[in-house]
Amino acid sequence: MFLDEHEFPLSPSRRYTPPPASIDALSRLHAGLGIERVVIVQPSVYGLDNAATLHALRVLGKGRARGVAVIDAQVPEATLDKMTAAGVRGVRVNLEIDRESDSARSAEQMRRIAARVAPRGWHVQVYASMPLIAACSAVIRELPVPVVLDHYAGAHASRGVDQEGIGAVLDLVAAGKAYVKLSAPYRCSARADHADLESLARRFIQAHPDRMLWGSDWPHPQPGAKPLATDVCPPFVVDTGHALRQLRRWSPDETTLHRILVDNPERLYGFGA
Repeated sequence: MFLDEHEFPLSPSRRYTPPPASIDALSRLHAGLGIERVVIVQPSVYGLDNAATLHALRVLGKGRARGVAVIDAQVPEATLDKMTAAGVRGVRVNLEIDRESDSARSAEQMRRIAARVAPRGWHVQVYASMPLIAACSAVIRELPVPVVLDHYAGAHASRGVDQEGIGAVLDLVAAGKAYVKLSAPYRCSARADHADLESLARRFIQAHPDRMLWGSDWPHPQPGAKPLATDVCPPFVVDTGHALRQLRRWSPDETTLHRILVDNPERLYGFGA
């Protein structure tokens, strides 16, 4: 979410400026969809300043909300203590924002961050291309934390169910080292209705339903927009209800759907603990 910029300033080095997306707007969206819990992922526009994310966690409460922060390897232990108390249960490593392709550099970043959060039982959420994930798969297997692979693990529907890297991703999932977040279909699909993702989604879900997650990716940055960093990007409208209905169709049964939407995130993010 993107809160009042006067109270929660955006990073001067951000790549774009989003329109406002308030806590109240999030609550209205969830009320309309029947969603009771939320995981707030720190957006790139705030950089390492997690104040807005932590504020939202406090407002929503630990019974309802968990968070995924962005940190560097120098973050003080006291800061991590405060984040844990607020409901943070993971950190995000965004390699895709710079189209990172260097596997050695990426692997070292994951190692450094994982070492900082492993004692707290947190996970690492990685946004990267599928070939880069595959190139780092040996390192991911050895990390002392679970790994969440963002946005269909960087897959693209147009590349099919046997695209480069998918075997390595499925091996990580089968080994219990990774979760795949079935989120942001508009980033992975060439169709407005995202129907071309069906085969890919079914392959992920059938491979290991206990390691699938779902996310709305709300609010949605305009994909492909390249304005000046200080220009406010127009909002990108996504029918989240449609995305949930697709997930229901792509899941083999209600038990599997319940795992993806309830059981798996409850276990990973520590809801109810």
